[in-house]
Amino acid sequence: MNNPLKTIRERKPLIHHITNWVTIYDSANMTRAFGALPVMAHAPEECTEMTGISSALVLNIGTLTSEIIDSMLLSAAAANEKKIPVVLDAVGVGATKFRDEMAAKILNSVHVDIIKGNYSEIAKLAGESAETKGVEATTISADPERIAKEFAKSSSAIVVMTGKEDIISDGERVFVVRNGHEQMGSIVGTGCMVASVIGSFAAVNSDYCEASRDALCYFGIAGELAAVKSSGPGSFKVNLYDEVFNLSDEKARSMMNFEEKRAQK
Repeated sequence: MNNPLKTIRERKPLIHHITNWVTIYDSANMTRAFGALPVMAHAPEECTEMTGISSALVLNIGTLTSEIIDSMLLSAAAANEKKIPVVLDAVGVGATKFRDEMAAKILNSVHVDIIKGNYSEIAKLAGESAETKGVEATTISADPERIAKEFAKSSSAIVVMTGKEDIISDGERVFVVRNGHEQMGSIVGTGCMVASVIGSFAAVNSDYCEASRDALCYFGIAGELAAVKSSGPGSFKVNLYDEVFNLSDEKARSMMNFEEKRAQK
């Protein structure tokens, strides 16, 4: 898609979140800054109805409870029926047994179109050796590009691994995105925000691998532009919102930094 940001701003897709209480406000604001419309409906009494009028569903297990998992499963089933994209942000997988089990329950119960996490979270989901410190990535022993590609095939989903370099794969294509800035790690919530951005881009582009690549590039570019104007995490967060709001497809295309690789036959 040549102009995904323009398309988002014209269509204003509704992005339903069942998400992390720590970052819910930031995820809503970032969705709105990109031009989509955020809604956060967690109650089982209404979550499927809200999904039914939405264009994408974003699930984030950062502040997990059994009740929230029930709502996630209900909404994801409704999203599958409507054939809108489901994004799972596997926050903190690898940190506790409960979190691992609930992530597996989601993946085994409904179809998730885009699975997003940092290197250690995705490695853990893929059955690789990995350590997670709270919600922060630590180390993995295997090649992340191989993990992304193989896990995408086995899960029939787009896999997004975020880190210094972001890796996206559909099992055949592999995109390595190098946009972004280290200051993005100085504030809480950029990982949660990018899941919202992925949902917004996937809502208007049925090629979810391309949509995920564009989302990471555009968000990373905004981070690069914000860092130039910022003296610390407080000013960076404000400037990040402003750079997203003022971003254009033309500006983003001139700054996109990614490499495409193809799976070897």
